[in-house]
Amino acid sequence: MIVTELSGYLRENGRAALRDLSHRFDANPEALRGMLETLERKGRVRKLPANTPCAGGCCSCDPASIEIYEWVG
Repeated sequence: MIVTELSGYLRENGRAALRDLSHRFDANPEALRGMLETLERKGRVRKLPANTPCAGGCCSCDPASIEIYEWVG
């Protein structure tokens, strides 16, 4: 997977949790985190604060354990 695929996914979806990105791209979360940090330094994405609820609405995850990234552009 390349950074452009990750960028495209976030651009289309607005935001996503690291766990969901890991499943979507069948990639190690640590590898994704490195790419997301690169995009964050470039001002393309931002990591949302801890306890930001995901859009799933199921409330089954601990919000403090979820990393959510949002497309900034």
